[in-house]
Amino acid sequence: MMMQKEEEILWSAIHFNDLSLDQLYDLYALRTEVFVVEQDCPYQEVDQKDRSAIHLLGYSKEGELALVARVLPPGISYKELSFGRVAVKMTYRSKGYGHQLNKKLIEYITSRFPGNAIRISAQSHLKGFYESSGFKKVSEEYDEDGIPHIEMLRLAD
Repeated sequence: MMMQKEEEILWSAIHFNDLSLDQLYDLYALRTEVFVVEQDCPYQEVDQKDRSAIHLLGYSKEGELALVARVLPPGISYKELSFGRVAVKMTYRSKGYGHQLNKKLIEYITSRFPGNAIRISAQSHLKGFYESSGFKKVSEEYDEDGIPHIEMLRLAD
């Protein structure tokens, strides 16, 4: 488990099997709040991929889960390593926390899994956001649960 404090966020990278019940509850509650309720997208948000994932959690100094993402090993979503289910609680948006989360994801992946490319499925409107981290668009736009997406790839450092 990795923990580091940065600008009032306490970061943890925890494999699914090592999550506490409270962490698991917080994780699913935040993801459901963002992906199902806010985006008005009824779908099976909890899936089998979670069991293989390392979950990156960002807690506020008050103990509120503010940011989440999951890192998936190669062969789960794509032949390359991947991350997804990236969510920022509404009250933490437009304050730079999404950039912090993206930076932490890339730092974690490149330090723990050096030499691996990263492939993601990104909401199309976030193309520029991910390009600023070295990702390139590698697919045409496609629909995923009613939301336009593109595949993006970041080559290994």
